[in-house]
Amino acid sequence: MLFNSIDFAFFLPTVFLLYWFVTNRRLKLQNFLIVAASYLFYGWWDWRFLSLILISTIVDYTIGLKLKDENNQPKRKLLLWLSIGVNLGFLGFFKYYNFFLENFVAAFTLFGAEISANSLNVVLPVGISFYTFQTLSYTIDIYKKKLEPTKDFIAFSAFVSFFPQLVAGPIERATNLLPQFYKKRSFDYSKAVDGMRQILWGLFKKIVIADNCAVYANEIFNNSADYSGSTLFLGALFFTFQIYGDFSGYSDIAIGTSRLFGFDIMRNFNFPYFSRNIAEFWRRWHISLSTWFRDYLYIPLGGSRGNTLLKIRNTFAIFIVSGFWHGANWTFIVWGILNAIYFLPLMLTNNNRNYLDTVASGKFLPNIKEITQILLTFALTVFAWIFFRAENIGHAIQYISSMFHNPDSFLILGTYLKYKTIILLLSIFILIEWLGRDGQYAISNLGLSWKRPLRYGMYYALILAIFWFGGKEQEFIYFQF
Repeated sequence: MLFNSIDFAFFLPTVFLLYWFVTNRRLKLQNFLIVAASYLFYGWWDWRFLSLILISTIVDYTIGLKLKDENNQPKRKLLLWLSIGVNLGFLGFFKYYNFFLENFVAAFTLFGAEISANSLNVVLPVGISFYTFQTLSYTIDIYKKKLEPTKDFIAFSAFVSFFPQLVAGPIERATNLLPQFYKKRSFDYSKAVDGMRQILWGLFKKIVIADNCAVYANEIFNNSADYSGSTLFLGALFFTFQIYGDFSGYSDIAIGTSRLFGFDIMRNFNFPYFSRNIAEFWRRWHISLSTWFRDYLYIPLGGSRGNTLLKIRNTFAIFIVSGFWHGANWTFIVWGILNAIYFLPLMLTNNNRNYLDTVASGKFLPNIKEITQILLTFALTVFAWIFFRAENIGHAIQYISSMFHNPDSFLILGTYLKYKTIILLLSIFILIEWLGRDGQYAISNLGLSWKRPLRYGMYYALILAIFWFGGKEQEFIYFQF
């Protein structure tokens, strides 16, 4: 079920009313309702893959209990690897089987050996990369003795399948979300209003910004050989805002929806396109995945400790795995390598934690140095997104080559006028994001001190924009991951 669909417009208020007015004050019933609603939400897309979620839930619930009772370290390690094997086994089979098979065959062909192998015609289950990592965090944290296993199977099932963030995150940690299923929840009006505001902003980002950018980005990337450098530049720019509006919009709707039910889930985006270097960008982009890799891969590998070679190895490892997590295509791996190359000089010179604050906080405009840093970081990011979006490595190289074949074409005014409506929408969007960059999301604080008619005028303007400028409905990009 899509957040921006009519189905969800009926589903959400129905579950909300049942949750607060029928099962209210009965915690187990509330949790059971969440499980039932989550399975319906996921099964609406394809009920067959519910079995994967159920198996992951049963396996990790059982292993969690056994880890608590087991003191023999080799046996504990075996249990941990069993959980990792089952979860990553599903992920590997559905997501990476064909990729490894094709590259295996290609490698033998390169050396003159002809082998035949049949690829699988399987559909990738939506959100498998997200709930797999979420449930893995549970067993890893119990293994490390950071978390006590739960005996409440319904609460654990609700944690694994929680519908607001089941298919595209944020990837929650068991230490944060699971305990919230043990506590009695009461309706909080101010929290619900804030959640509605965040849902509204998320819908604006998805429907107005991402879906409109998607139309032009798809047209330009799919026919890149036919376009001038200036149009290709705009195509890369449109995809840059498409993926941000799409994914951060989903996260806003997920976080806002969770707040309607009394839950606080982690922030996933923190205005990444205003970053002053790549290290800051990665602290602000897809935070739940970045911190997952930091805590469960980068630090166990040694992090930034050790000699220079180890630091280089760990940096490339985390970015390459991050790229591979996004999809079974060399374009994602190159995207990861590019970001590692961007990040490495900052890490080796100990400048990777220079900017922990919000740029130009409390000021209307940044200074010249900050503007230069933001534009440079943004340009590097746009360049890397070309590999992320391209069909294959050859397409990405052809796209970049054509883009810079005639740099003067960047100055053709007519190209920009052709896309004036979306450029105007993007300009308004960037302005609102800039004004609200000190908040949890762009309109979390924006307008709260205004008089009520003016504040509600802003909300109505966003709603009108969603209906007036809403682009052709597109699936969320991160569903494919």
